[in-house]
Amino acid sequence: MKTNSTCMEGRMGEESDRHSGHGSDRVGLSGSIDADEHLIRETEKIATALGKMFPGLCEVVLHDLRDSSASIRTIENNLSGRAVGDSATELGLRRINDPDYPSVIQNYANQFPDGRPVKSTSIGIKGSAGRYIAALCLNLDVSVLSPVTLALSNLVATGSEHGEEPLESLRDRNARDLRRVVEEHAAARGAAPRALPKEAKRELVQQLRHEGYFESREAAQTIADLLGVSRATVYNYSK
Repeated sequence: MKTNSTCMEGRMGEESDRHSGHGSDRVGLSGSIDADEHLIRETEKIATALGKMFPGLCEVVLHDLRDSSASIRTIENNLSGRAVGDSATELGLRRINDPDYPSVIQNYANQFPDGRPVKSTSIGIKGSAGRYIAALCLNLDVSVLSPVTLALSNLVATGSEHGEEPLESLRDRNARDLRRVVEEHAAARGAAPRALPKEAKRELVQQLRHEGYFESREAAQTIADLLGVSRATVYNYSK
C-alpha cells in the first residue's frame, strides 16, 4: 500500500526546501535527477518569475502531475487560498488521464473560492515519455481591473443623443485646406476642378457648405475661383 510519507516530509520542511517533497524520490543513487524532475524544476523558475512580475494581480501555480493527490509544487501570489501540497484540479486530472488533452487552454473564465472572477490560462507540460508531468497555471484576478475598466469606459464614452454623425470637424478651414478638398473631389472624378460638369460642381459646393467651409468670409470667392464660376453661381449651387 502506497504511503504519503514523501509528501508529509515536504510539508514539514520550509517552503524554500519544497523540492525535497516531490523531487526527493526522483534523485538517483549518483545524486543526479531524472529528466522529468529537471524539467519541472526549470519550470518552477518560470512560475516564480511570473509571480514576481504581477504581484497581487496574477496567481501562478505549478502542478506536479506525477502525484495528483499533492500536485501543487509552487504557488506565487496566493489568491485562491490553496497551499503547496494541495491536490490537482479537474484540468490536471484530465491531462493525467489523457495525453492528447490540449496542452494550452487560454483565457478561460474561472472563479476564486470567494467568488472573484478570474481569467485563467493553463499550460500542460509533457515529459520524455510523452505524458503530462506538470501544468503551469495563471489565474488573473480581473476583479482588481474591473473598476479601472469601468472608469476608462466612462472616460471614452460619448453621448448618444447626437448619433454617429460628428457635430464639428476640428480643423482649420483656410484657403489651402479648401483648395485641397476641391482638388481631391475633382480628382476622384478624373477631372480638374474647372472641368467638372455643372451637377458635379453643385454637389461639391453643397458638400463644402455642409462641412462648414462657408463660415469663412472669403470661402465663396475662393470656391468660385477654383471652379471657374462666379460668386453668385457658388451661392446658387449652395442652396
